[in-house]
Amino acid sequence: MERFRYLPHTADMRFRAYGSGFRKALENAALALINVMLDIRKIGKLSSKSVAVPINESADNEAELAWFTLQDILSKIDSRKLNAYSFRVASISRGAGGRISMKGKLLCRKTAGDYALLSVKAVTPHSLVVKKKGGRTSIDVVIDV
Repeated sequence: MERFRYLPHTADMRFRAYGSGFRKALENAALALINVMLDIRKIGKLSSKSVAVPINESADNEAELAWFTLQDILSKIDSRKLNAYSFRVASISRGAGGRISMKGKLLCRKTAGDYALLSVKAVTPHSLVVKKKGGRTSIDVVIDV
């Protein structure tokens, strides 16, 4: 099953992530973002210790939750110079008033190597769209590079 696909965009980068549900689509959207920023193939093959960085967000809807999550991942990788290679959602729950909460972890390697590929400035909120069709979910994302 295709996890994500990069799409044409005039100035920035655009991708569509897929999943059997929102949880999997969000993991694949995070993977597509990380893949733009870092050489995840090389990082994933390293034998250095793996570290999990918590990513916990809540929002009023799935599109907002996806944006908050991707922006948090971007900020943590950038500010802490993390060599991330994956993202896993531990749980998604709905609370009072329909608010959605997500707990996840950004998987990184403890290494001094530089695996940076491209600098991402931001995840564009107004272009982020979550679609559900036929039991599958897709998330369209534009990132400012």
